[in-house]
Amino acid sequence: MPKRSEEMLMDLWMSLLLVWITCVPCVSVTPITGQSKSTQTGGSTAVASGLGEGQRLLSRAKRGWVWNQMFVLEEFSGPDPILVGRLHTDLDVGSKNIKYVLAGEGAGTIFAINELTGDIHAMKRLDREEKAEYTLTAQVINADTDEPLEPPSEFIIKVQDINDNPPQFIEGPYRASVPEMSAVGTPVTRVTATDADDPVYGNSAKLVYSILEGQPYFSVDPNSATIKIALHGMDREMREEYLVVIQAKDMGGHMGGLSGTTTVTITLTDINDNPPKFSKSLYEFIIPEDLPLGKMGGKVKANDRDIGENAKSTYNVIEGNDQGVFEIVTDPQTQEGILRLKKPLDYESKRAYTLKVEATNIRSELSSGGPFKDTATVKVVVEDADEPPVFSKPLYLLEVNENAPINTVIGTVTARDPDSSGSLVRYSIDRHTDMERQFNINFDDGKITLAKALDRETDMWHNITVTATEVKNHSQVSRAIVAIRVMDINDNAPEFATEYEAFLCENGKPGQVIQTVSAVDKDDPIQGHYFDYRLVPEMLNNPNFTIKNNQDNSISVLAKHDTFRRQKQEMYFLPIIVTDNGNPPMSSTNTLTIRVCGCSKEGIVQSCNVEAYVLPIGLSMGALIAILACIILLLVIVVLFVTLRRHKNEPLIIKDDEDVRENIIRYDDEGGGEEDTEAFDIATLQNPDGINGYLPRKDIKPDLQFMPRAGQHSGPNGVDVDEFINVRLHEADNDPTAPPYDSIQIYGYEGRGSIAGSLSSLETASSDSDQNYDYLREWGPRFRRLGELYSVGESDRET
Repeated sequence: MPKRSEEMLMDLWMSLLLVWITCVPCVSVTPITGQSKSTQTGGSTAVASGLGEGQRLLSRAKRGWVWNQMFVLEEFSGPDPILVGRLHTDLDVGSKNIKYVLAGEGAGTIFAINELTGDIHAMKRLDREEKAEYTLTAQVINADTDEPLEPPSEFIIKVQDINDNPPQFIEGPYRASVPEMSAVGTPVTRVTATDADDPVYGNSAKLVYSILEGQPYFSVDPNSATIKIALHGMDREMREEYLVVIQAKDMGGHMGGLSGTTTVTITLTDINDNPPKFSKSLYEFIIPEDLPLGKMGGKVKANDRDIGENAKSTYNVIEGNDQGVFEIVTDPQTQEGILRLKKPLDYESKRAYTLKVEATNIRSELSSGGPFKDTATVKVVVEDADEPPVFSKPLYLLEVNENAPINTVIGTVTARDPDSSGSLVRYSIDRHTDMERQFNINFDDGKITLAKALDRETDMWHNITVTATEVKNHSQVSRAIVAIRVMDINDNAPEFATEYEAFLCENGKPGQVIQTVSAVDKDDPIQGHYFDYRLVPEMLNNPNFTIKNNQDNSISVLAKHDTFRRQKQEMYFLPIIVTDNGNPPMSSTNTLTIRVCGCSKEGIVQSCNVEAYVLPIGLSMGALIAILACIILLLVIVVLFVTLRRHKNEPLIIKDDEDVRENIIRYDDEGGGEEDTEAFDIATLQNPDGINGYLPRKDIKPDLQFMPRAGQHSGPNGVDVDEFINVRLHEADNDPTAPPYDSIQIYGYEGRGSIAGSLSSLETASSDSDQNYDYLREWGPRFRRLGELYSVGESDRET
């Protein structure tokens, strides 16, 4: 703490102490029943007489003073505890054995009381900003018995503030922005500082603001801390950012006050106060005449010192573009003007252009200061290029009659070389567009001729592509589309629209319409179709039928009488000639088939067959259908019955899942050699006829049905047995249904560590008779059957 401040504090403290000492003789603490704070006057402590020693009678006493709070300066740091105040009671007359007791906030830790004198001292350095006041309770008790002599009294010790906290900018450092060219006094931002000292007591928390850095550009209001523009014409393009230091000082800004500072970074935002400016006043570009439309021919750039939207400009061609050959657009990324072609250039017609280009700001915020635009001159020189031939038309429309003869000239296409050299041009047809090669073209003069006959009814239009190629440079090729329309001529005769089949009822009336007939024609005359119908000359006086024109290119066929009978004639054929109105007219003869049918009374056709008359009397068509259905059902039942009977008589055949091909056949007898004639009947071998009746095996499932072989025939008894056996042996070898069966048994290797090991006999050193197969039963259920088979084999050999 500065020395000046310590002297001021000591003076203040001595003044307070002098006032307190002056008032001490009149301060007393006496018991007050039922309240902690009171105001009483006069009185003394009374002691009852006649009482034993140590007994006293407490009586109500009166006080002649008012008190409820004491004061102590914060941050006092002396060598000894600071005296806050003194408590005194009327009971303290020097002879009484009394003791002062202090309780409440900070009692015994922060504040201590002298039990004999009642002096209260602050034991620690206090900070008002941490706690501004303490509530305590004082009481006088008997020093020997600790009995209260008075009720407790509550009072407050307030910590008086001193200027020990500097102002602080809690939200700093600050950033702010203001538009450039703002007027003097324009508010920029406001800063705020806080002081932890007591704003009520003294000027410790009264702040005054000032600017330490940032003059002469900005100023600050000393009371509101509002930063304002202080200089006219602040230009962002000259300087964009400023650093301002603001100070806040307490004690009203007087000497001895504490201060704090903060920084404010102020940025000038851009306004559109600068026009665009071309970097050059004249631009020159050389553009080839074959530059495609929409492609860039050159770039211009107008610079703007502003930024963002204020720096964006648009470009326009304001002079020299009367024919609309050029256009200029703005590149949104680079803000450059892109000069492009809207129409093709022609070196032979015009070789140079002089354009005037203008750049204009999109935004214009200032009302004065000149126009926000700039102009520049653009000179374009057209460069000659070898151009492809140019057709006189991009699309040619030609017509040809479908009956035109071969080599007829359909039309002519023309193309020229636009270059000054004037190269000759050769013509050809792109055969991808004329796959059938129906047209030819003269490669010198471009005349298109007919190569094959045309048919309008097959193809009405033919679209081909003709190419023109420079003789000097074959890479210069142009193409044009030629649409050839095939004109119609009357070369198709009309015919019936469909193959009509009319039905005539036997009970029909004369004049009844049997059928309405119309015709179609593949030709397409300009004036439309009109057909004329008539019967062939041989049928003009047809006794059965006649025709009637309906005036809509159709006719009605009428019956002349009602005596048509199926027994007499079942079908009639009526030839009709149809003629169109073309030039020359075309006609065709079409035959209408008319069937005579039996109809109901309502005229509904029921039957058109003559066989219906040979049916028994009283038997209708429905009854016939029912009878046929019953016969078919009986046939199906018979077929099913026969099929089931065949299934029952089939021999027993082992199923596929039981055909393991590992059957063990056991023979209990042994042959007796050549002398044994009882074990086998050799007569069977001598009788080849006995084998003709084939008996299928019942323990196998043959793959093929046994069929008697070609060339098998029975021989007479007494045939040579040796020859017979050789023949049968040869047949058995070639018969796939005869045993034994060739098969491949695959034994999967179980892997290393298998308790079964290998099942192959190739690695077995001992013979079958030396092995014991009982261990197979111990391998589990999968090997049980195998163990039983081998065990049975061992027992049989032993037997």
